[in-house]
Amino acid sequence: METEDREALLARLNELRIEHRDLDTVIARLSASGQADQIHLARLKKRKLKLKDEISWIENRLIPDIIA
Repeated sequence: METEDREALLARLNELRIEHRDLDTVIARLSASGQADQIHLARLKKRKLKLKDEISWIENRLIPDIIA
């Protein structure tokens, strides 16, 4: 993998992790308030799962395959 590609993936990974963490905070606050719109909350959780999948995909791209 080229250095530029790797750096771009690392930057994207950092952005996704920040957004994932922020969503976690928002979801926790909305859930704790008891006034959360369930549809909105479900959409936030779905977005968080999508971010987790993308984070995993990038991490797998960055970790070289090791043949045991």
